[in-house]
Amino acid sequence: MFLLHNGQLVATDSFALPLPNRGLAFGDGFFETLVFTENHLHYAADHLARMQQAAAALYLTLPDALATPEALAATLGALAAAKSLPAARLRLQLWRGGGGRYTPPTGAAEWLATAESFAPDESPIAQAGFAQETHSLFSPLSFCKGPQAWLYVRAAHERQQRGLDEIILCDTAGHVAEAGAAAIFWLKDGALFTPALASGCVAGVRRAQVLRAAQAQGLACREGIFAKEELLAADAVFTANVAAVRVVHKIQTTKFTSPDELLFQTIARWNN
Repeated sequence: MFLLHNGQLVATDSFALPLPNRGLAFGDGFFETLVFTENHLHYAADHLARMQQAAAALYLTLPDALATPEALAATLGALAAAKSLPAARLRLQLWRGGGGRYTPPTGAAEWLATAESFAPDESPIAQAGFAQETHSLFSPLSFCKGPQAWLYVRAAHERQQRGLDEIILCDTAGHVAEAGAAAIFWLKDGALFTPALASGCVAGVRRAQVLRAAQAQGLACREGIFAKEELLAADAVFTANVAAVRVVHKIQTTKFTSPDELLFQTIARWNN
């Protein structure tokens, strides 16, 4: 079993993370979750764009091995190949190098990539509910993954305790933001709706792909600040992340119909 640490292929059982580590000490970094199938890294350009934005927000410099879509795909593809994984779920963690306290000693990023077997779960979500204990928080870093990960840990704990299949985060004013680990979409009167980034939701790469695909089909797309009641009045609801797109059957006590199959397959299929 192998992982990649700063570009070096290392056996998992012999790897030790050097200290000091600003990712552990301060959460001074971010991560990406990616999917590699059929010798192809899906949404490489979208992942890189979010990484570049996150690096800029944290005053980090991306290493050359991750700095272009081609380099990102080649680097992570090599890890999938080393582990003999035709379909891989990859996690790429980046953090600021060096030690120090709050004042950043450098802009150089260190990184770690791991891979595991991937099989999408596109089964319907039978029962979802609104989070009661945790709210989304808009910040300069809420668009990326990692700096606010504690929100999703709390939400997942609540989902598990309440026996839900999915949980939906709202901001403190009750506006819909996202699902526990995915963007949320709904269809109403022939238009597609999803919360704007100002709600505090992650700028998901699959979110961007669904919006592009819907617009290409001539579907009206609305990004905005929406109350729970607007979501509950939807004709159909689904979630989307890099791993899967899943139809939601029920939120609280409100049931939804399934999206039109042809339209849904068009906007939800892998296309990058």
